[in-house]
Amino acid sequence: MTLERLWQVLDPLWADPRVLSALFCGSAAAVVLLKRLGHRRIQQKMEEARRARDLALERMEKAARRFKQENPGTQTAHILSLTMVELAEKLKEGSLSPESVLYSYMGKALEVNREVNCVIDFIHGCEDQLQKVKQQKEKGLLYGIPVSIKDHIDCKGHVSSAGLVKFLGQVKEEDSVIVQVLKSQGAIPFVKTNIPQTMINYDCSNLIFGQTLNPLNHQKTPGGSSGGEGALIAGGGSLLGIGSDVAGSIRLPSSFCGLCGLKPTGFRISKLGVISPITGMNSVIGMLGPIARDVDSLALCMKALLCEEMFRLDPTVPPIPFDEEVYTSSKPLRIGYYEEDGYFQPSPSMKRAVQQTRKLLQEAGHTIVPFAPPKIDYMVDELFTRGIFSDGAAHLVDSFKGDIVDPNLKSQFNTYKLPALVKRILAIILKPIYPRIARDLSALCGVGSAKNLWDQHAAVAVYRTEFIAKWRKQKLDVILCPVLGPAFNHGYAGKLFAATSYTNLYNVLNFPAGVVPVSTVTRADEEELKHYRGHYEDPWDKRLKEDETLKSRLLTANTVPSHGAAGNDLIILRHAAEVSEIIRSVGPDLCMMEDIGMLRTEEPTNLCIALADSSCIAGGAVRSIQPIYSNGKFLTGCLILRLLANVALQLLVHFDWN
Repeated sequence: MTLERLWQVLDPLWADPRVLSALFCGSAAAVVLLKRLGHRRIQQKMEEARRARDLALERMEKAARRFKQENPGTQTAHILSLTMVELAEKLKEGSLSPESVLYSYMGKALEVNREVNCVIDFIHGCEDQLQKVKQQKEKGLLYGIPVSIKDHIDCKGHVSSAGLVKFLGQVKEEDSVIVQVLKSQGAIPFVKTNIPQTMINYDCSNLIFGQTLNPLNHQKTPGGSSGGEGALIAGGGSLLGIGSDVAGSIRLPSSFCGLCGLKPTGFRISKLGVISPITGMNSVIGMLGPIARDVDSLALCMKALLCEEMFRLDPTVPPIPFDEEVYTSSKPLRIGYYEEDGYFQPSPSMKRAVQQTRKLLQEAGHTIVPFAPPKIDYMVDELFTRGIFSDGAAHLVDSFKGDIVDPNLKSQFNTYKLPALVKRILAIILKPIYPRIARDLSALCGVGSAKNLWDQHAAVAVYRTEFIAKWRKQKLDVILCPVLGPAFNHGYAGKLFAATSYTNLYNVLNFPAGVVPVSTVTRADEEELKHYRGHYEDPWDKRLKEDETLKSRLLTANTVPSHGAAGNDLIILRHAAEVSEIIRSVGPDLCMMEDIGMLRTEEPTNLCIALADSSCIAGGAVRSIQPIYSNGKFLTGCLILRLLANVALQLLVHFDWN
């Protein structure tokens, strides 16, 4: 009866436009208010995380200052000048104490962080670990070595944020397996480093901890997603860092910052205790691996990690220890190479770097043969992009619920969140004019069903078999090939995610891959770059050229093994070491490893060295790759399609594709 009376009162009011208007306005105001309150709660969580970071760094600074005051005779400059292998030897023989090394690097890390914003937490347990290390009966391979850890790798008593608000406040109760193994070998994890939001990006920025800068040129990104590691190590604040790599996230920061990095074979190192916004994605294999200043440091790290403790803590890791014989072998190698893959055209400096390295390796007695990766367009679009986003990027988009998108990621995010139908329509419209962008949009729709996911996994296996067959036919040991670069300006990485073809190939194949620096850009390279067109002459090629016109970059070489067997990680390290040694032996014009510390002091008119915005090389398949599509010829009879394409591009303006 009460309900009937209520309706009798309200029924006449529904026809009153003033009432309807008031209800509409009130509802809209409520929605806006709720959004603002939600936004404010997000901001408060971010501010709390930043305050916690600041307090941790204050604690770190006090500890470093106290040690310095109590030990004024500490040879900090000498300690910081030693390679990791040299430092490990001095620590074991007792000529240096673990305390002097740890606190020297704590002080240097703080100095680098003030300059480039790369450290997001102080692992306060490092001082307890220092005492435990000193009490160990047997000194481990990494005895007393300070190690930096990427944000999303769990450390007991600390948060692994992935640059996302939803993970804030979740303090980890135990160390990840890799951190436990490092500690068992005497290493001292002492800081956690910054990453891009979600880590599906090779810039290094999130709204919680901000933008990390490249220490060799602050106008550039250090790369990502292990960008905090790259910046800290390149700045001298760490000897060894642990990163992760699902599309180049170890190799790209190594390239951009002039370092050495290794992405091991999948499942070679445990990933237990590592968070990810795309957990459950198995189409593309991601891995943890080391970043350091030289290849010997990578080898020492791998030797320490591939131990009984790793195999005990994670029984899924193949119990295959480090094979010193493989790493130290002097047997000549049969090396394949390619200067470009046909998907993204390398800059002139990249091509020259591969050519020079190839020549030096040949002179050193190795056999060098051209190699062309099969069906690279198919691999990038159907195997990598459709694989890593097999759910149509649904998990990634969901991870932003209750969060704010970082501006450097908006280009990607706006594309990912489009309905699949819209992506397909845009792909159809763009296909005649910009086929590469159209294929990427189609691939971002995902696989659509469990059956199609199985088919996609089968397609990866078929491609891997085809790749290995071609490799074996040419009897190759390793491949010399490109990584992406030079180091981009901030914000460009999110607009050119598909440019990672030179690195993501080896995640799809699950082959190990390593990076070493080899050369610097010349004036002639910069002049030749003016004529860069790209293979497709589409907005991506224009965007890449726009960023690459920035001067004076550091070049790196990427080395990749013969196949995905775990033992070949060591062949990669051996080949990387040989490249480094050969490059070093020909003098400073080609060797950047010993010049990194001087890059900032060069005269600014010296465009080859003054800045260090690393350049990737594109190795050299000896073949002429013409653009797959010629705009001029096609558009003569397709003005309507061009008009439709322009309309589609206007719809995508906020994706920064045009």
